[in-house]
Amino acid sequence: MSDSTPPYLCHALRLADPATADALAERMRPEVLAALADRLGLPEDAVETMTRWESSGRRRAMTEDVGEFLLRAVGTGDPEIARVLYVERYRRVPWVLSAILAAADPADARWYAENGLVPCVLKDADGLALEPALRGPFPELVRHAVVRLGRELPLPVVLDACRHLAGLSGAAGIEKLADGVEASGDELCHPGLAELLRAAAAAPDPAGRIRESRPAGEWTDPAHALALLRVRLGEREVEQPAGLGWDLIRREHDRRPLATWSAREQRYVPCLSVLVGWEGCPDALIMESFRDRPGVVAGTGAPLPFEAVAGLWNDPRWRHPGELVRPGIRAGRLPVDRVLNELTPAREVLDMLPYDHEPTRKAVADLLAPLGTDPVNWLTFYARMGRADGTAVDLVADAVSTTSRKKRNTTWPRRLDAVFPVTAPGESRAPFLQVLQCVSEAAQLALVPHLDARAVQHFLVYGDPAPAVREAIVAAHGVPALASCASSRRLPAAEVERLLDLDEPAVDANVFLHCSIDQPERERLLAGRLRGGGTRAAVPQELLDALDEINLGHYRHWVIAGLESGDLGVARKVVGRLRLQVPAARLRLLIAVWERGGPDAVREILAMDRLPATLRRRTEKLLDAPDGLERMRALLADEESPVALTGQPFQKLLGDGIPIPWPAMADALRDGRLPDGAARTLSAVAGCPREIQVAALRTTPVPQLPRHRRSDTWPQKALAHGTLTVEDVLTHAAPARAALDHLVHAVTSSPPSPDRQALRALITALTEDHLGGNVEAWAVCLQLLPTFAGTLTELISTAGAVAQA
Repeated sequence: MSDSTPPYLCHALRLADPATADALAERMRPEVLAALADRLGLPEDAVETMTRWESSGRRRAMTEDVGEFLLRAVGTGDPEIARVLYVERYRRVPWVLSAILAAADPADARWYAENGLVPCVLKDADGLALEPALRGPFPELVRHAVVRLGRELPLPVVLDACRHLAGLSGAAGIEKLADGVEASGDELCHPGLAELLRAAAAAPDPAGRIRESRPAGEWTDPAHALALLRVRLGEREVEQPAGLGWDLIRREHDRRPLATWSAREQRYVPCLSVLVGWEGCPDALIMESFRDRPGVVAGTGAPLPFEAVAGLWNDPRWRHPGELVRPGIRAGRLPVDRVLNELTPAREVLDMLPYDHEPTRKAVADLLAPLGTDPVNWLTFYARMGRADGTAVDLVADAVSTTSRKKRNTTWPRRLDAVFPVTAPGESRAPFLQVLQCVSEAAQLALVPHLDARAVQHFLVYGDPAPAVREAIVAAHGVPALASCASSRRLPAAEVERLLDLDEPAVDANVFLHCSIDQPERERLLAGRLRGGGTRAAVPQELLDALDEINLGHYRHWVIAGLESGDLGVARKVVGRLRLQVPAARLRLLIAVWERGGPDAVREILAMDRLPATLRRRTEKLLDAPDGLERMRALLADEESPVALTGQPFQKLLGDGIPIPWPAMADALRDGRLPDGAARTLSAVAGCPREIQVAALRTTPVPQLPRHRRSDTWPQKALAHGTLTVEDVLTHAAPARAALDHLVHAVTSSPPSPDRQALRALITALTEDHLGGNVEAWAVCLQLLPTFAGTLTELISTAGAVAQA
């Protein structure tokens, strides 16, 4: 429904007692019709047809589930209702036609009128939307459906429809159908069907003759035939029906192959690719589909023999080899030994293995066992991996061979430095890192001293080295190895903690720049406080340099973390990179520098000429005064008073790292010192206390966001967090329309609010007290709602008073 007045009418009709709601629906007839047109997706002139069949039709259409109401409406068998629903709105929805036909009386001439259901179905219906007509009461539609769908359906299902037609129209109807079957040119892919129908038409009992010709016990479940029809019509996701035997499917495939040109969609439909995803699909069908559409079948994860996988692996058109190998190995269908021995090239094979699969890891360890603990073997293996054309087994044999004339590597080839932030390993580095983690700890320890900086970084970030291997890496490569580890936002929290505990400047700088840590941790680093206790005399240059690399558009708060550091180097970076917008922030920085470095350090900050001239002159005077620091603190207290802070845009306060003193703000609210509009602004800030949010409800904004995004507004967040209750919104939020919007969203959003029943009880009691069964009072309430400035409680009581006056 739209965001205009009609939705509120719907809520009112639900709240009022049935008799009052029916009278209100009549009293506000134009509004109800407009709302129903929106709700049912029908033209307004069609709404009357849909609701006049029962006395409470308009009220029930507004308040019941739409699908249930429509089903009850078509269940009346009214041709006009059927025409409206099918012709105007739902002609492509099979359940609508099915429900219409189940209730239809074919003796009513209105079904055959111009623009009636029967002519419309004959003209437009096709495909799955036509399937219900096979069982309907209209002979014309049954014949039409058999001719249009007969090719897609098994013979027993076609004969069931023919027998149904014989019961509706006798021999004449069967004779007409036989003419249509012959006119198709191929007898609907059922050889002998036309002859069978003509024989049935000539028999004393056409239906009995057709029943005798039907294969017994086949395709008796309608769900089976419907699933096959959906597959043949090219639907990509069809659930396997229980009990459908593969022998029946196989025979249907032999009758008419399940991979054909779709005239409806004008495309080639590889229907078998749907069936291969069904449990128990025969290998013959899988391979037939694989030959027809190898990529599609491989993407379904169907069980393929090794030869099929190998053939597709070597096909240059196949871009996703991992989708072939990994599922097959995990399921045990593809022997990993054959993969390593037969697929090429080695690097791609090793890159596509499922290393989270223990049998695969063992097979890789066995493959690499000949490399032993000789670093030369490992370095040669890595160097030749990118150029090897053979199998993984061939690569290992080549790497350990001492008789080859190829150069054997004694150092890491093509060395690279660590990169910040870290990038995932690519080319030969990715499979090398994976296989390295499959072999013994002794082999890893032997290779560690020979790794280049990039390989060390990858091993620490993307690998999981054992403690002894990690210690060997640090021993061989020093602090730079640890610094390179601190290079990823995805680094586990435990690893970040381990790095921070080192109190190493280079490591701290990289953690600050590239890892996920909270704001207090950043403040600790920029203050120079050590994890092991104590404080550095000066913040290290590595951390100062890190402040120069921060993208202020996204991470301004990282620099703000140094606002109260007091360290001169950090303060220079903060003032140099940021234009502090709030007076309190500037004073906090100067006071912290004075407390840590004395007046001379403050003079260095002032000499940068990055602070307002008035503040510089005032501070210069205070630097020579005996009580200058105390007077600076007094100035800060004035700037952080509730009145001063509420005069600043709160985004600037948050941007400059100034915490909002919530207790003082609450006191100012109670004393009347909080400026107009400040409560509403404060309410959107995280941590705002309930008292201020309740006050802010008096000027609740009408939501301008789409319904699916209204959870982002501050009243919805407060309701979700429990800071506010639905009773608060009901009794304090104004204007009334905004309050109702927020309440409706809160109790209808997903997951359902636990306050739903409580809210309904509150509003029901309120409306019963003030509106009761007075239709005029309800109408006045709805008419006042869009512009009423007070709360919902005040609106309802006002409407009741106006109606009684």
